[in-house]
Amino acid sequence: MIKYICIVIGCLACISCASTTSLYSWRGYDEAIYAYTEKADETRMRQILKVYEKILKSKGTRGVPAPGICADYGFLLIKNGEVDKGKQLLQKEIEFYPESETFISRILKRFEE
Repeated sequence: MIKYICIVIGCLACISCASTTSLYSWRGYDEAIYAYTEKADETRMRQILKVYEKILKSKGTRGVPAPGICADYGFLLIKNGEVDKGKQLLQKEIEFYPESETFISRILKRFEE
């Protein structure tokens, strides 16, 4: 009897560990941002922008991009000359994470015309 109880408890423990899902989807962010910060050139800039596009399209269980992704992507777009699209992404960051408004509004003020 004790043998069966141990087997059931063991199975339940394994099942509970196997079903973890991520709140956010990162889709290659770690490698791309490391490569970009190691040597920020045009090729790596294009690489990181593609990764950000993938991250925005695929969301985790929360249904929104991870905190800071829209802000970082928007800032890189602004640096790359796509000011309007960058500002929209910064606004999205505020929409998804209202607590970031103080910081993001300062960035937006720098680029207002």
